[in-house]
Amino acid sequence: MAVARRRIDPAEGRAALNEWAAGAVPPSDAPPAVPAGPTAPAVPRSVIATAVRYSLEEVTARAPGNSVEVRVPPFGVTQCVEGPRHTRGTPPNVIECDAATWLAMVTGRLSWADAVGAGRVAASGLRADLSALLPL
Repeated sequence: MAVARRRIDPAEGRAALNEWAAGAVPPSDAPPAVPAGPTAPAVPRSVIATAVRYSLEEVTARAPGNSVEVRVPPFGVTQCVEGPRHTRGTPPNVIECDAATWLAMVTGRLSWADAVGAGRVAASGLRADLSALLPL
């Protein structure tokens, strides 16, 4: 099976992920560890985009395939996990969440089970489970 060509340099991607982790505000339903409001550090959109795209590429590299589509709008989408190949229409196995949730799962700040249980991840299909791959 051919592995997708990386578009994000791994060093640049890790740096963006580290910058996001250092400056990210915890989810709104988490206990406040960082003060909210104007004093909270903001992570630039370009850093979030690079971190998301890098982590999607990393998931694909670790679990190549086309049976699960992972969507993190508006930043990226990938197909991963070995199994039946999807070619047309809506894929049977789809995972979708926002960038903050995705990066929290990638960095280990939020578990897959907690994210799904809280309704922060929409996962449909028998193979739509990344708990064995996250955190990266």
